[in-house]
Parts: sequence; C-alpha cells; structure tokens
Amino acid sequence: MTFNPYFSELQQYPFEKLRQLTADVTPNPQLRHIPLSLGEPKHPPPEFVIDALSNREALAQQLASYPATKGSDHLREAIAAWVQNRFDVALDPGAEILPVNGTREALFSIAQALLSGAPGSQVLVPNPFYQIYEGAALLGGAVPAFVNNDAQHGYQQDFTGIPDEVWQATELVYICSPGNPTGHIMPLQQQQELIELSHRHNFYIAADECYSELYFDEANPPPSLLNASAAMGNPQHERCLIFHSLSKRSNLPGLRSGFVAGDAQLLSSYLQYRTYHGCALPPHHQQASALAWSDEQHVVTNRALYADKFAAVSAILAPHYTLHQPDGGFYHWLPVGMEDQEFCRLLLGEQNVTVMPGSFLARPTSQGNPGAQHVRVAWVANMEDCIEAAERLAAFAKTPR
Repeated sequence: MTFNPYFSELQQYPFEKLRQLTADVTPNPQLRHIPLSLGEPKHPPPEFVIDALSNREALAQQLASYPATKGSDHLREAIAAWVQNRFDVALDPGAEILPVNGTREALFSIAQALLSGAPGSQVLVPNPFYQIYEGAALLGGAVPAFVNNDAQHGYQQDFTGIPDEVWQATELVYICSPGNPTGHIMPLQQQQELIELSHRHNFYIAADECYSELYFDEANPPPSLLNASAAMGNPQHERCLIFHSLSKRSNLPGLRSGFVAGDAQLLSSYLQYRTYHGCALPPHHQQASALAWSDEQHVVTNRALYADKFAAVSAILAPHYTLHQPDGGFYHWLPVGMEDQEFCRLLLGEQNVTVMPGSFLARPTSQGNPGAQHVRVAWVANMEDCIEAAERLAAFAKTPR
C-alpha cells in the first residue's frame, strides 16, 4: 500500500502529543478538571446567528441547492463592507474575496495551490506556530524554515538574519498577527519590509489574522497586511493574502466560516483549485456568516469579556510568574522556569489543570527550541473557571519542588 511520501514527515499534532504525555498521570481527584490547552472559544455565539440557522423555511430552501464555491454575492459584499470599516481598505467583492471553511482549511490548502513542488523550495514559518503551517508546507513538497519568536526579540519574528539564499528559495511565508501563541502584533513597518522582500525574491505572504479582533488597546487595533500593502503603494495587494475567521471574532468555531482576501490573480487560481477540491461553504452557513460580519456590537462585547478575564487572571499570576502580557489573542505564553513537559504533567497531577507544553508548539533550531520552558494557557473558559485555574497555577508555583 502506498501513500503520499510526504506523510512520513508529518509530526503528531500537539494535542495527541499532550494526550500521550499525560496518559499515565492521575489528576488530583479532589479538584474538578479545568482544560486550558485548546484554543476553542467558549463565550456564547450571537443569538441572531442561532436564530438564522433555526429558520426552518429558509433552511429548507438553502439545503435544496448546491452552493457556489465562490460564495454568494451577499456574503462577499458583507465581507467587503467589514474590511472597509475595520481596515479602511476597499476590496472588489467579485475578485478579491473568497469565502472559505474557516482559516484552518484555507491556510492549509493555499500552500497546496501555490507551491511549485520544486526541489529545495522553502516555506518560512514562525516558531512557535500554528501547526497547520508546517503540515501545509511538507505536504506541498516544500521544506519548512523556522523563524524564531523568542523572548530575546520580544516574542516577535526576526527576519533580519535570514540570508539571501534562503529568501531566494522561499515560495511562501506564513505570518500570524496577533500571534498564536505569543499574542504579539506585527508592526506595520515590519509587514511592509516583508512585502518588499516578497517582490524582490518572488514569494507570497499568507497572513493569518484570525485573532485580529481580540486585542486590549481599543485605540490601537491590530493592522492588517492589506493596510501595510495599501500604505506602501501596492493597492492591488500583489503577493499578499489575508485569512480571517468567525471562530474567534464571533465565537462560532463550529460554523467553520472565514475568508481569504487580497491579490486577485492569486485568488483566481485558488478559486479554480477550490472548485476541484469541492469545499464550498454551505448556503445556510453563508447566510449566517453575512449576518455575523455585518454586526460589530457582539464583537465589542466579546472583546470586553476577554479583557476582564486577562485583568483578573494576571493579577493572580503576576506575583508568581514572569508574565508576558499579549497584545492580542486569548493566550498567555507563560515562562515557567522549568522543563515545560514536566510542568504540564505535574500541574495536571497536582491541580487538575491542563495546559499545552510550549515545546510541542515549536521546533528545535540552532538557537534552541523557542517553546522550551513555556506553556500556552488558553483563557477561553468562563470567568469563574479562569480565576480558579489561575489560583491553582499560583498555588502550583508556590509549592516547593
């Protein structure tokens, strides 16, 4: 039996690694389990989306027709209006926007559509990173090249030391802002420098912006790669694609709805790929998505919930950990001062709290593994659970070892 030969290069997904790591750990039976390892939003979804999905008459009509891979005009126009209002960037709904089944699906498949498969081609990936980037590169026949986001550089990617021969071999660069797991926002100037490099060395940029609506400074929302592109005189966003989702913004991870926007020439080819791939967004998801992109109040409310939780848990954790406060997202990228996998095993055993070892989210480089001695804590549960989990983390830090 034969398979794609690149399958053998894939690593186990972090959650399977975590399951194996803790398989022989007996959690403290006196404490209920609080899971903080998975970045799955737990805030309630918008009621108006639930109402739309519950409309039997509309649903009967929607389920009786095949969806267009390109999505409906109504959805693409709603997305264009949101991009205009949020980023002050005008997009052509017919050529520069493509609905997708959430950013995970699109971030993977864009590499399959764009990579050449030529020997020696590379994909630049932030380190630590969302594991889809690496898998997409490997299954597209490319070699992942890791750009560390470590404490030494303020948890931001440092592109300055990358030699020209690496840039010349690069076909695609993934960036994530705000970053998963670091929460760092990539400055506009750094994004513009990357765009300049993309034109000089002939590669594409895939900007994962799915955490863009979760931030803590209301006066300074995270910019988009399209902001950087337009401001530097690249109004057609050549070589630039952004990826957005309703999962985090609107607490709709089960809807599997997002979009890709930017370079119309790239999207034209990507649409053809998706037509063969057969991944059109269902009509009832499209209608619900258009409603969600058209409403901002629920997003403001959602953001305030996270801000309140971060304020509460940070006050509890700060006396016991060197706390790196993120610019956005819903993670603490927490330095723990010990081997991170052992930290996770002990924490589960003593406090019945699950967090993700940082080393599972990163890869070793010549400078070491930037995830080592860090854990990712996802503050997605309700306020009461988050406070209790923070108190348990504090108690764990105070326990002599």
